[in-house]
Amino acid sequence: MKNKILGMLILILSIFACKKESSKDLLTQAIKEYETERTYDFKRSESVENTIAYYQKESDFAVQLLEKLSKIDAAGLSKTDQISLELLAFTLQDKVDTHTYKMYLNPITNESAFHLNLSNMANRNFKDKKQALSYLKQLSDLPKRIDYNLNLLSAGVKEGISQPKAVFYNYENTYDKHIVSDVTQSEFYKPFINLPKTFSESLKDSLVVEAKKSVQSNAIDQYKKIKAFFEEEYFPNTRKGLGVSTIPNGKEFYQNRIDFYTTSKEYTAEDIHQIGLKEVARIKAEMQQIITDLGFKGSFSDFLKFLRTDKQFYAKTPKELLMYARDIAKRIDAELPKFFKTLPRKPYGVVPVPAAIAPNYTSGRYSGSRGETTAGFYWVNTYNLPSRTLYTIPALTAHEAVPGHHLQISLNNELPDTFPRFRRGLYLSAFGEGWGLYSEYLADEMNIYTTPYEKFGQLTYEMWRACRLVVDTGVHAKGWTRQQMIDYMAANTALSMHEVTTETDRYISWPGQALSYKMGEIKIREMRKKAEAALGEKFNIRDFHEVILGEGTVTLSIIEKRVNSYIEQIKNE
Repeated sequence: MKNKILGMLILILSIFACKKESSKDLLTQAIKEYETERTYDFKRSESVENTIAYYQKESDFAVQLLEKLSKIDAAGLSKTDQISLELLAFTLQDKVDTHTYKMYLNPITNESAFHLNLSNMANRNFKDKKQALSYLKQLSDLPKRIDYNLNLLSAGVKEGISQPKAVFYNYENTYDKHIVSDVTQSEFYKPFINLPKTFSESLKDSLVVEAKKSVQSNAIDQYKKIKAFFEEEYFPNTRKGLGVSTIPNGKEFYQNRIDFYTTSKEYTAEDIHQIGLKEVARIKAEMQQIITDLGFKGSFSDFLKFLRTDKQFYAKTPKELLMYARDIAKRIDAELPKFFKTLPRKPYGVVPVPAAIAPNYTSGRYSGSRGETTAGFYWVNTYNLPSRTLYTIPALTAHEAVPGHHLQISLNNELPDTFPRFRRGLYLSAFGEGWGLYSEYLADEMNIYTTPYEKFGQLTYEMWRACRLVVDTGVHAKGWTRQQMIDYMAANTALSMHEVTTETDRYISWPGQALSYKMGEIKIREMRKKAEAALGEKFNIRDFHEVILGEGTVTLSIIEKRVNSYIEQIKNE
């Protein structure tokens, strides 16, 4: 009898083990398919076909793989594998949605488009003939790449889902600068100006002759085509309505973007609009309190004018600004062990934004690296010093460097090899930008803001992100005009009018993305508050941050599940 019972137990355990192994095997197979198929394109190769047919194939593949994922028993997976399953399904669903809502027919914003950075391919020095010929081949491919994008934009105009004309301010500058009369002055010709001394004179001559013909026909003439397209076909036929809800299926599409950029199905546009209004009121009260405590005589707008114009808030030289940012970064570095159990192996540097692109950036940014032998870089914009306020540098540094993007992105890239490759390169802005904004708040606990002005700087950044919730939903769900958006941003933020207008056009042309920052931060702070209340003295900030960051980039719903599990685990210890 005992032997029979023992045999049945062994059989039951073996069945369970097989089921668990089967779930794991199915997931592993699905991930391998995703990572090896051409749909694994988190930075798609320039050579990939960019056509309607391509996006149809992507969607078909995603639908088929989602069907396979639906048959996997998540209960038979480890916690990490369950998260991989959920993240893969989320990523694949976005590919389906891209096709469903024809997002590929509207591939440009007021700040980004296929033709803006093509000349970056010319930032090189040839070491041998093979590299020179490879570059000429890239030049010869430009007409095909450009035609692909013009065809998509043309189809978008016919479908009524183009961008509105209002967001394209001085757009002619994006193509006119490449239409030059002297081919040797083209940015695309730069690699041929100083050819290696090791090249024979005959090779140099032949390359120069071929380069001049290629740059003329494949670059300059193509930009003439781009100019004609925008000015004769695109701009005269762009959509009249500002909000995306004015396009076919626009309301459903905006809700889809809300779901994607908040990585949840928890919010409607109205929910987010009301959250934004409440956040703006709360932050405004905190800002007003600082003004009162400083004894400033004047209105809120008067104080903003004081901050924008008083010389004490500006660096006199680029070096001074850079040194100040580096000082803040090192002060934060010293605080990290108090707040984090795991720190990235990769170091980071604090350097100026490259001169070639500095005019296009309003503040700074984090430029990460996937290579094991290179550091990450926090880029500080030292261009146009009168627009770079010192009192916002601490919050900016916390967001872009540590404990913000450098720490979070590096930890994600350094996930163990047991994690799928797609997860080590995954970026979801609700998590990444939400963490960046939370990091600005965390810097206050680290005592990084040493003056009321620096604390005000942190609040101005938070206010900027809170206003996004109001104006993004305002224009895309409530029919706001562009001027309503500008007026609201100008009245509640410390941004310059130039920044207000460029940001406004960004929100119009990129529905939903601006929601991710504040909604992500709100969720992280909400879950921290819940954990602190539930655990009391058992709450440990280092453990909490390990829960948030330990599985790399995740959705907000996964964060919530992980924190709830962490709370129960600690309570039951």
